Amino acid sequence: MTQQQEFSCDSSGLLSEDQFLCSICLDVFIDPVTTPCGHNFCMKCLKECWGNTIQCQCPLCKEKFTKKPELKINTTLREVVDHFKKKSDLDKPEVLCDACTGVKLKALKSCLDCGATFCKKHLEPHNSVPKFMKHRLIEPVENLQDYICQKHERPLELFCRDDQTNVCQFCVMIDHKAHNTVPIEKESIERKTQLGKTQTEVQQMIQDRQKKINEIQHSTSLRITNSEKGIASCMEVFTALLRFIERSQAELLEVMEEEQKAAERQAEGLIKELEQEIAELKRRDAELEKLSHTEDHLHLLQMYPSLCRHPHTKNWNDLSIDPDQSGDIVRKTLSQLQKSLSEEIIKTVNEKMRESVSTELKTIQQYTVDVSLDPDTAHNFLILSADGKQVTHGNTRQNLPENPKRFESCLCVLGKEGFSSGRFYYEVQVRGKTKWDLGVARESVKKKGQLALSPINGFWTVVLRNEKVYEVSAGTQVPFPVREKLQRVGVFVDYEQGLVSFYDVEDRSLIYSFTGQSFTEKLYPYFSPCNNDNGKNSAPLIISPICRTG
Repeated sequence: MTQQQEFSCDSSGLLSEDQFLCSICLDVFIDPVTTPCGHNFCMKCLKECWGNTIQCQCPLCKEKFTKKPELKINTTLREVVDHFKKKSDLDKPEVLCDACTGVKLKALKSCLDCGATFCKKHLEPHNSVPKFMKHRLIEPVENLQDYICQKHERPLELFCRDDQTNVCQFCVMIDHKAHNTVPIEKESIERKTQLGKTQTEVQQMIQDRQKKINEIQHSTSLRITNSEKGIASCMEVFTALLRFIERSQAELLEVMEEEQKAAERQAEGLIKELEQEIAELKRRDAELEKLSHTEDHLHLLQMYPSLCRHPHTKNWNDLSIDPDQSGDIVRKTLSQLQKSLSEEIIKTVNEKMRESVSTELKTIQQYTVDVSLDPDTAHNFLILSADGKQVTHGNTRQNLPENPKRFESCLCVLGKEGFSSGRFYYEVQVRGKTKWDLGVARESVKKKGQLALSPINGFWTVVLRNEKVYEVSAGTQVPFPVREKLQRVGVFVDYEQGLVSFYDVEDRSLIYSFTGQSFTEKLYPYFSPCNNDNGKNSAPLIISPICRTG
């Protein structure tokens, strides 16, 4: 968007004068310059405002600049302002001289003492005659009577603060004798200054609301994006599960077909064996029938021993065919399938969750802030590194100055910078420690006496105890599982959404989220390395540079 496009028009389609006023001098821009945050000021006004300071800030939005910007005239804006000035002069109604006869010339000044408006020629006495040189001249106006007291016909030079009205010198002597009156110029300057402050406040309110609109739009955009990603992830999970079910269905059918063929082969073998025994038994039955009617007594006696012995056959009474055997196989197969399906679901969901959290971390890491420790808040037994990035517990009390911000009983320290809007993220290395506390705390948490870590007391934290017990401090200590010992913890806050989340950066997983919180004051990063436990917990907490996730 160009500079010209940034200026809106009034209802008549013309640019309004307010859009060309410097918020410092409250007058139309002279040699306008633009700050990095996009606001415009007169070059002279801004230079006088900044003076010789090394670090400076925008007089309007208060954004700080670590390096003083090099000021260059915004030539485009200057051209627009010059064009506006010319256009404004052309649009002003022309005031004519009251003293001219015949063709009246354009007036140059109006005289409050004479009660008339004069052109250059008729104004000459006011520049040369001592009596007229004392008269009060103003820019030419049509409604000159509005500037003159109708009762005393004298210029309205004073302002009565008691009655809030313009008065002349005679009014002060008669009707406003005991009132608080000041010159109109003084009252006008004070009113103009107040208007400037009000305008600045209104402009700040506009910026705050525009910022809120941008945040809402950005949050909505993120929600839509996250929702779309969530839907896509769910679809991928369902697709993977469908593929698994289809594959398992094919395997189940294959198993069932094999079981069916095996049952058929078994039945065929048994039937064949039984049929062979039946044929043998029928042959013997025929021989017995024949011998029972023979008259050959010698042959009968010879065959009798072999025919009286029981034939060599199986005991088929113990054989039973279970009709539910195939059902047992099905149930067993289904049980295995159900177990495999549960494992597959867990595996697939975990994979998708890790992918989702990994993507989420990439987005969140865009809100990384530079956190350093505030020595004014550190407990006397804590030792901070020179760069303010590490904290550990010492064995002796340090001789530190008294400070109302300092924690007296709890071994903790806050970050230097607080946050009262927007989002912020930072990471802390906890490797080698057996206990620690991490999170955020509101500005007003008590610094004296024992602390109870909970949201109701202004703390949103996770903690490690006894080397392997991880807990959330949510009023009561709520344990949470981790796949492996935490090495690096990410802390993310969305102030407007009331969200505080903790991430296992190495595992790319979400540890815990406080949701639906209501923040009304500044939040500060909170750290406690806990005591060093005779050297077992001597490793420091380290505010780490961000390691982008893969």
